[in-house]
Amino acid sequence: MKIAILGTRGIPARYGGFETFAEQLSKRLVDRGHAVTVYCRRPFTQPDDVLDPRIQRVILPGTSSKHFDTLLNGLLSVFHAVFSKAEIVLICNVANSPYAWLPRLFGKPTVLNVDGLDRLRGKWNWLGQTFLHFCEFLSVFTATQVVTDAKVIQEYYREHYHKTSTLITYGAEVPDVSSNGLSSRLPDHRYFLYVSRLEPENNPELVIRAYGQVEIDWPLVILGSNAYRPKYVTHLQSLADTRVIFPGAIYGDGYWALVKNAGVSVYAGEVGGVHPALVEAMAAGKPILCLDNPANRETLGDCAIMFERTVEDLSRKMLAIARDKRIRDELSVRAAERAKTNYGWEEITSKYEILFEELTAAKHTRKQLT
Repeated sequence: MKIAILGTRGIPARYGGFETFAEQLSKRLVDRGHAVTVYCRRPFTQPDDVLDPRIQRVILPGTSSKHFDTLLNGLLSVFHAVFSKAEIVLICNVANSPYAWLPRLFGKPTVLNVDGLDRLRGKWNWLGQTFLHFCEFLSVFTATQVVTDAKVIQEYYREHYHKTSTLITYGAEVPDVSSNGLSSRLPDHRYFLYVSRLEPENNPELVIRAYGQVEIDWPLVILGSNAYRPKYVTHLQSLADTRVIFPGAIYGDGYWALVKNAGVSVYAGEVGGVHPALVEAMAAGKPILCLDNPANRETLGDCAIMFERTVEDLSRKMLAIARDKRIRDELSVRAAERAKTNYGWEEITSKYEILFEELTAAKHTRKQLT
């Protein structure tokens, strides 16, 4: 099959979960003999990036505005894909749903991965939230098939829009990397690691304030950035004591070295479905402290300690888990086993491959009938 993937900032991954998803899925699809094109945004990719040469990239303009970047690049990518040789189009991000019908006019089925409920993120004002809510509604009609990555999101679409979506989760694969960069300067398995874009709904402030009440020599590494709101990052840094490290966003081997060497992974995101950083911490066999909500519980099962959205509860549990190696060891084993069973990239690739094959077969059947 000839497959186009659009709606991300591009590969190699330098931003978030959708970019990692596009990179992991595309390289496995080309391994299986498919031709894959990934659409990228110029500010996040370079022509000389090193990646699998079998994957074709189309690098298109973007904008520095967080409100219009996805819309502009999504529209340009869809128009390019419409006139390309792609037989099926995978679109990431519900904000691109207004364009999902365009490839269908040219006989190209579209699969729309809506991710979580993006409109609930704190970065959006009322206008942005209203638009994204409208995009949710449109996705039911504009895409050939909607993909959700968690049961709670699948149930949401079924309950609110009477839409049956395809459930395909996010994956993780731990590379064979040794300690390097920042991880080599930190104590082995004796630091807290928080990984997320630094947005209010991911609660970095809660984590920093809770850690500030914990008297322990474990550092806290806040791994992430916010290209659109640097003042918010400065605010977070002002709340932290000298034990907190802000290295910014790190990708590739440096990222995985930090994950593998961490003592405890702390996750506090409250919006969306299956979160990449959470699955990757599980795959690395990390003891996890996680904000308690339905999507996070669905992801983790019984392999983490959940905390309430209060400084007191989180600080108490941070201290307790750091002092109890037996609990950390037990959670580590559970996390690795659950990730291996539920979140393997090969299985996820197979599910997308089957979905693509079903949609292209249905298209050919319709052609024969007409």
